Amino acid sequence: MKAFGIVGYSGSGKTTLLCALIPYLREAGLRVAAIKATHHDIDWDQPGKDSYRLREAGAEAVLLQGPERCFVVRRSPRHWRTTLDLLGTGLDLVLVEGNKDWPIPKIEVHRPALGRGLWAEQDPQVIAVASDGPLAGPAADTLPRLDLNDPPAIGRYLLTSMGWRITEEP
Repeated sequence: MKAFGIVGYSGSGKTTLLCALIPYLREAGLRVAAIKATHHDIDWDQPGKDSYRLREAGAEAVLLQGPERCFVVRRSPRHWRTTLDLLGTGLDLVLVEGNKDWPIPKIEVHRPALGRGLWAEQDPQVIAVASDGPLAGPAADTLPRLDLNDPPAIGRYLLTSMGWRITEEP
């Protein structure tokens, strides 16, 4: 399983890009998972529910199973690789939104209109920038600029950079 990051400042369109990339990558034959990182504490469970009570009683992990989906809750691992391992086997690619500090290749989503500098200036793991406008700064001279409005082109770049051969256009 390979991991690839999509990073950028809030409001840049990271999730929108991921939602466009996932179907493209699936059509290319990949089994894809996604991790969405947040700085806020999260809880899908509710006090008083059985799954919440099991967790509060000290269970290391609780899996809530329904007819169509299941959810597992456990303490968040401290190491990035352990987080990926939680997804299990059978995957080709995990797209990671956020987790800027993970040592994985990344594409930065950048919108000049937001008035922020390039994250790539401080992260050598950023290998390209997907933008809807011109780039400025030292990284702009060294990194490929991908058209944020062309997700299939970004998907092709991702596949190629990860070492997958594109046999036919999905």
